[in-house]
Amino acid sequence: MPKSLKIVMIASECVPFIKTGGLADVVGALPKALKALGHEVIVVLPKYAALDAAQHHLQPYYPMMGVWMGNTQEWCGVHRAESSGVPVYFIESNKFFDRWGLYHDAEFRDYPDNPLRFGFLTRAALQLCQDLHFAPDIVHAHDWQAALAPAYLKVWHWDDPLLGGAASVLTIHNLAYQGSYSADSYEYLGLQWGNFVPDKFEDHGRINFLKGGIHYADVVNTVSPTYANETRTPAGGYGLAPYLNNKGANYLGILNGVDYDEWNPAVDKLIPARYTPADLSGKAACKLELQRRFSLEQNPDLPVIGAVTRLVDQKGLNLLAQAIEAVLENMRAQFVILGAGEKHLESFYGALAARYPGLAGSYIGYNNELAHLIEAGADFFVMPSLFEPCGLNQIYSLKYGTLPIVRSTGGLDDTVQQYNEGKGTGTGFKFWEPSAAAIYYTIGWAVSTYYDRKAHMAKMIQTAMAQDFSWKRSARQYLDLYAQAQAVKGR
Repeated sequence: MPKSLKIVMIASECVPFIKTGGLADVVGALPKALKALGHEVIVVLPKYAALDAAQHHLQPYYPMMGVWMGNTQEWCGVHRAESSGVPVYFIESNKFFDRWGLYHDAEFRDYPDNPLRFGFLTRAALQLCQDLHFAPDIVHAHDWQAALAPAYLKVWHWDDPLLGGAASVLTIHNLAYQGSYSADSYEYLGLQWGNFVPDKFEDHGRINFLKGGIHYADVVNTVSPTYANETRTPAGGYGLAPYLNNKGANYLGILNGVDYDEWNPAVDKLIPARYTPADLSGKAACKLELQRRFSLEQNPDLPVIGAVTRLVDQKGLNLLAQAIEAVLENMRAQFVILGAGEKHLESFYGALAARYPGLAGSYIGYNNELAHLIEAGADFFVMPSLFEPCGLNQIYSLKYGTLPIVRSTGGLDDTVQQYNEGKGTGTGFKFWEPSAAAIYYTIGWAVSTYYDRKAHMAKMIQTAMAQDFSWKRSARQYLDLYAQAQAVKGR
């Protein structure tokens, strides 16, 4: 592998610019970690209407860039900003990105032209590399929105002086979202009808972006080892297990890291008091402020259970809804939740505070400051996911001494050590069955530990805060993955 690699990352979101989930955290942090290891990275994103260009100091870069889509030439502008010294380019197209949401409208319905929008993003990112004279060693595509990149490299750029030598990596952040759309868009994508076959892009008569990306990528990875194993099975593969298994050793899991410059109570500028394992007094102050902000009874002796999440069924929020009222009625505990998503879940959790005044609080939407306050001020953090590729909030919680209560799946299983009541060891509380009863009794186990085994709580908090899931380790694993991709490309 060269001493210094040139890497272009193509993604649909990235911290600090635009975020709906953990994908944004990864695309924000991994380039920074790779740059620190001596590599040159650029990131390409859409310029959404929701993105605050002034706040993030976006500057016009190219007023006009032509991009061929099938037999159509589209035109776009390009803006540029920096994040931790990493250049970030934004593809400006009013036709595709000047609208309310990133992926769907206010009613949570997918935009019907999503295949056109993100096919265009991907072709534009590769065109930008040509216009910048940036010859990448690695094209790193994230999720279905960028999954056409490996195919474009092999179909259209295989002999390109700038792009022909690039190896491709596809990272799957959530296999449930595959980019499956009507075949009406296929002509526009310009991928040739000979590739619209079941082993590539065709999926029951529809286009499947992720399926085609898996076929064409030199290597594919997902965001935790356990999730990689789960997705190789019929139950966890969402129809793509055979194609992932076909990749053999070229499909693997690399656990996400976290950015401890942002998520660390010792340096966090968004919380009312900082703290360390040696002095937890600041955590107590954060708890009182959390109780105040969510109109809870300000009582330091009551355990607070927190959640920061997308309000969707995958996150186990329907099951939690069936359990949380019994928790509030039968246990001396409080509950706060921050999130947005499906309307019936927004309605349920939004009304919880009125039904349980002083015990429950909710914020429907996303607020980064409140997310940090919940991590710092809560005693427990609940994540009852039906499946979880990696999860980041449970890792943040560990660093903040907020013990996770999680379903043992995917990255949750990889990062949380089960509490051993006999020895007082572990970093959290895990359950296996996806049911409201399992959630209720595991929360009860955590709450009883809070009240009855305080020495165990203190020991677990110290162990949790000592865990290291920094990006430095994961970034080195990605460098090994890039070397593997280059070896596959060279065959």
